Amino acid sequence: MDIEDLMGKDRQGDSAEQPSPLQSLKVDLDFYKESIKEVSIDMVAEGYTLYPIFIAHQHEVSIGEPILRHEELNTRWSIHASSLEEFVERGLIKEERKNYFIKTYKPADEYMCLFVVVPEGANFVFYPYG
Repeated sequence: MDIEDLMGKDRQGDSAEQPSPLQSLKVDLDFYKESIKEVSIDMVAEGYTLYPIFIAHQHEVSIGEPILRHEELNTRWSIHASSLEEFVERGLIKEERKNYFIKTYKPADEYMCLFVVVPEGANFVFYPYG
């Protein structure tokens, strides 16, 4: 799934023509992408994980480590860095779904794997760095 798919799903649920908060996520990701890519490469190079996951949120979350805070950067979205291993450990990805996740995971040097948290729920999205 990509941001546009997620935005389309979000818009379908809106009866009023309110702009999707995911449009601001796309703007923030374009601003953040070099920093996120650098953290992703470091996480893999240091042996922390082969599967970095970045949590995009506008409220508080209790998973991952904060790397980009919207309050400090005058943006709308904050980003935490996590991993497949932490998601499995916390039960966000079930052990029996781990191999499926690995098969669908896109190259970490080309795409950021995002877990986008919105009031309606959360979803994985792969967003290209390029």
